[in-house]
Amino acid sequence: MTAEVSLPNSDAATRGFLFALVAYVFWGVQPIFMKMVAHIPATEVVAHRIVWAVPVAGFVLWALGRTADLKAALSSPRTLLMAALTASIITLNWAVYIWAIAVDRAVETALGYYINPLVTVALGAFMLGERLSTAQMAAVGLALLAVVILTIYTGGLPWVSLVLAVTFAIYGYLRKTLPIGPSQGFFLEVLILCLPFLGYIVWLQLRGEGHFVPSQPGDIALLMMCGPITAIPLLLYAFGAKLLRLSTIGLMQYIAPSIVLLLAVFAFGEPFDGVRVTAFGLIWLALVIYTWSMFAGRRSG
Repeated sequence: MTAEVSLPNSDAATRGFLFALVAYVFWGVQPIFMKMVAHIPATEVVAHRIVWAVPVAGFVLWALGRTADLKAALSSPRTLLMAALTASIITLNWAVYIWAIAVDRAVETALGYYINPLVTVALGAFMLGERLSTAQMAAVGLALLAVVILTIYTGGLPWVSLVLAVTFAIYGYLRKTLPIGPSQGFFLEVLILCLPFLGYIVWLQLRGEGHFVPSQPGDIALLMMCGPITAIPLLLYAFGAKLLRLSTIGLMQYIAPSIVLLLAVFAFGEPFDGVRVTAFGLIWLALVIYTWSMFAGRRSG
C-alpha cells in the first residue's frame, strides 16, 4: 500500500484507505435504503436528501474548523454560480438514481457507474482536446459496443446508465473548478439548493401529497435519514481521497457498482441474462484495459 501512497507514513495511508473503503461500501449498499423509500416519489426523496444534509455537513465543517474559505466563497458570485451549476447536475444524478432503484433498474445504475471513468476519458477528449492512448481508445470502443448491444437488445438506449455516467463525469470535471475543499464545496452545494427544495417540501405538505406527516412516523424517520446517508459517505470519500493516490482511488471506485450489481441480481431479483452478461463482460474488459493503461502511463512518466 505504501507504494501507492505518496505520504510520509503508513498511518495516513491506512486512514485514507479505510475512509475511502467505508465510503464506497456505503454507496454500494445504499440501494437497500433506497428500496425502503421506493414508495415515496424520487423528487421528494431528493428534496429531503438535500435539506437534511445541510445540518450534517455544516456540523462537520464546524467541528473541523474549516469554515473560513466557505465565508470567502459565499461572497464570490462566480463561486456561487459554479456551485449552483454543480449542485444542479448532481441533483439530476441523484434523482435518476433513486428513481431507477425504485423501479427495479439497479443493474442499469451499476452499469452507469462502471462506465463513468470511461465517459470521463471520452469527455476529456471531446471537450478538452486531450489525446487518447491506443489502450484508452480501445476501452472506450468496448464500452460503446456494450451500449450498442444493450440498445439493440432492449430496443432503446440504456439511458439510465448513460445519464448517471455523463452527469457524474461532468460533475466531477466542473467540481474541480470550485476554489474550496471537497467538504466545504458539498456544504455550499446543499446550502444553495436548500431553500428551493425546502419550499418544494412545504408545497407538497400543503397539498397533502407529502410523506413527512405525524401519521407516518416511519416515513419521517426515513426522510430524515436521507441527509446523513447522503453526507457521510461523501465526506468520508473527501477525507480519504486527500490521503490516497489517484490510482488507488481509481481502482477502489469499482467497489460500489460491484456491490450494487450483486444486490440487484441476488437480492432484488433483477434479470441478468446472457446479453447483459456479455455487455458487462465488455465493460469489465474495457476497465481492465483502461486501468492497465493508467498504471502503464504512470510508470512511463
